[in-house]
Amino acid sequence: MGAASPSPVHPYVQLAIEAIDAYVRDFRVITPPVGLFARHPALQGRAGVFVSLKKRGELRGCIGTIEPAHENLAVEIIENAISAATKDPRFRPVEEEELPQLVISVDILSAPERAACPEDLDVQRYGLIVKAGTRRGLLLPDIEGIASVDEQMAVARKKGGIGEQEPVELYRFEVERYY
Repeated sequence: MGAASPSPVHPYVQLAIEAIDAYVRDFRVITPPVGLFARHPALQGRAGVFVSLKKRGELRGCIGTIEPAHENLAVEIIENAISAATKDPRFRPVEEEELPQLVISVDILSAPERAACPEDLDVQRYGLIVKAGTRRGLLLPDIEGIASVDEQMAVARKKGGIGEQEPVELYRFEVERYY
């Protein structure tokens, strides 16, 4: 991850890379670098953020927030990047030797909006939140292997521990995905 890559990395992804690198190597949580907000004023805003890690094309970690949990987008990216690398319960924490093999993406979420029915959804355009009581499951849009709204709903239900026949509230959101 420390070596220069042939294609430029988006600044949001670079921030995630730096956060993961510092934490995995030194157990250090970085702060937004001096001048970051001057160069990228949008990072002063607030939004939900998901950080996804892939290794050899396979998911290696993905953690995020549906709504903002931190004071600005920069800190949201830093915290979720570290969590994706070290706290995703599906995976063991990332080790230093893996760092050069990781491909990282950052998704900035729009505010969720209620969807009246499955016809209001589109797996390519919208992420999905299914909610039943206090349980909820989320799936980002445009996920490899998810080709229909029915598949998207099934996976989101499973992630939320919600039965196939349980009534749910549907919410959709859009993302800006950065590589």
